[in-house]
Amino acid sequence: MTEPTRIHQLLDRAAAAHPDRPALTDWNGRELSYAGLTAAIARTEQDLRQLGMRPGDRLLIVAENAASVPVLLMAASRMDAVAVPVNARMTGPELTKIAGHTDPRLTVYLGDVSDPAAAHATAAGARPVTLAQSALQVAGPFDTTPETPEPGTGMTAVILYTTGTTGLPKGVMLTHGNLIFGGLSSARLRGIGPADVIHGVLPLTHVFGLTSMMCAGLSAGAHLRLHPRFSAAATLDALARDVTVLPAVPQMHAAIMAEARTRGQDRLTGPLRYVSSGAAPLDPDWKRRAEAFYGLALQNGYGMTETTAGVTITANAKGDPDPSAGVPLPGVQIALDASVGREPGTGEVLTRGPHVMRGYFRHPQATAAVLDAEGWMHTGDLARLDAQGRLHIVGRCKELIIRGGFNVYPPEVEAALNDHPAVLQTAVIGHVRPGGDEEVLAFCQLTAPGAVTAEALAAHAAARLSAYKRPTRILLTGPLPAAATGKVLKHRLMEHFADLLADLPRA
Repeated sequence: MTEPTRIHQLLDRAAAAHPDRPALTDWNGRELSYAGLTAAIARTEQDLRQLGMRPGDRLLIVAENAASVPVLLMAASRMDAVAVPVNARMTGPELTKIAGHTDPRLTVYLGDVSDPAAAHATAAGARPVTLAQSALQVAGPFDTTPETPEPGTGMTAVILYTTGTTGLPKGVMLTHGNLIFGGLSSARLRGIGPADVIHGVLPLTHVFGLTSMMCAGLSAGAHLRLHPRFSAAATLDALARDVTVLPAVPQMHAAIMAEARTRGQDRLTGPLRYVSSGAAPLDPDWKRRAEAFYGLALQNGYGMTETTAGVTITANAKGDPDPSAGVPLPGVQIALDASVGREPGTGEVLTRGPHVMRGYFRHPQATAAVLDAEGWMHTGDLARLDAQGRLHIVGRCKELIIRGGFNVYPPEVEAALNDHPAVLQTAVIGHVRPGGDEEVLAFCQLTAPGAVTAEALAAHAAARLSAYKRPTRILLTGPLPAAATGKVLKHRLMEHFADLLADLPRA
C-alpha cells in the first residue's frame, strides 16, 4: 500500500492484513472485527453525508469512550471533514464556548454511553438518530462555511480544545500527518502488535488516548477495549485476564494498587507486558513501588496536546532509578532556550518535527506566540538535559497545572470563583502531591470576613467547572501578597499563608 495521508488509512492497512481479528470491544461487550469496523465506518460516512456533512466541515463529538468515537473519527477522515471530540463531562457553559468557537456543521452526542452527553443533547434540543451503529443524538446541520480540503498529510484531522492561559478556548489543530506520526511512533516504540490487548480507559477526547491508544492500537492491528470511565476494580480484573498494554496516568496506577491491597494482593499476575505513565512527572519512590507491583518497568514520557502527545519517551529496564521523561522520539528535535531558564542549566523546552501542531484554530496571534519562523514549538515548560540527553522537566514558565492527566489553567478557575459576589480576588496555584499529581489550591480574598463559606464557593465552582478543574482546597484569606502594581505574587502564596496549609501533604 502507499504511505497513508489520512488516519483512516492506518486502519485500512491493518484490516487488509487481518480482517477477522478483533479491533474494538465496546463498553457493553459488543465487539467489532477489523472488517466489521471498516464496514461501520463506511456506512457512517454515508449517514453523515445524508445528515448534511460536507468535506471540510467540522463535526463536534460530545462523548465518553465508546466504539462510536473511533467510528465517527475515521468516518470524518474518509470524507475529509474535521472531527472535534470533546469530553461530555464538561459543564454546559464550557461546551457552549467550544461550540461557539468551533462553528460545527453537526454536533453528535453519545447519549447511549454518557449521561452527561445525554443531558447536553436534551439542552441543545438534539434529535435521536441511529449513527455509528448506536443510538445517538444529533443537532444540525447548521449554516457554516467548510474549510477547503487539502491533499497530503497537512490537512487538519482533529481539533482538540485546551482552555489556554486566558481562560478562552483554544483549538489545537492536529493534522493527519501529526496523528499518523504519533500513532506509528507509539506503536513501534511500545512494540504493539496484533497479539496485544489494550486497556482503553484514557479519554479519546484527549491527545494521550487519541494518539497512544487509538491511533497506535488500530494501526498495529491490536485489540482496543474501550471503557467510558476508569474503575480500579474493573481495570485490575482486566489486567488479571488478558490485557497486555496499559497506558495510564499516575493516579490511575495508585488506585489500581490500592484496590489490589484491599484484595490482599501485593503484586499483579497476568499477561501485562507494557505499562506506561504519562501526563505527570514520576516520583522515584512511587515509581519503584509501582514497578514492584507490576513486575515491569514503568515507562514515562513528555508531551502536550500541541505536540500530538509525544516529545520524549523512556525505554528503561525495571529498577532503573531514572526519573526523567526520556529522550526524543525518532524524528523529533528538542532544544532548551536558556534565556528563559530560572537557573543555570535549565531553559524552556523547544521542539520541532512532524509531531508539532498546525496551529490554533482561528487564533493566529496565539499560534505566532508559540510557533516561531523556524518551526520550533515553544512549550512553556522548563527543563534540563542530563549527560545522556534525557529530559528532566523542572517547572513551567506559565502556571499550567496538570491534575489527573488533564490540563488546568488557573485563570479559568480564578474567573469562576471571582464570579461570586462575595469574592474580591482569587489566586490559583498547583501543588505537587506525593506521587507526582498536582492539586488545585485556590486562595480567595473575600469582600468581608465571613461573607461566604468555602463550601458555598465549592458549590459555586462546581456549577461552572469540570470536576478535574475544581479546586482541591479553597482557602478564605485576607489580602493576597501583591506587588506595588497590585499584581498578586503567586510565588509567595504558600509562605504567606503557611498557617492555613500546615496539614498539606508535601511531595
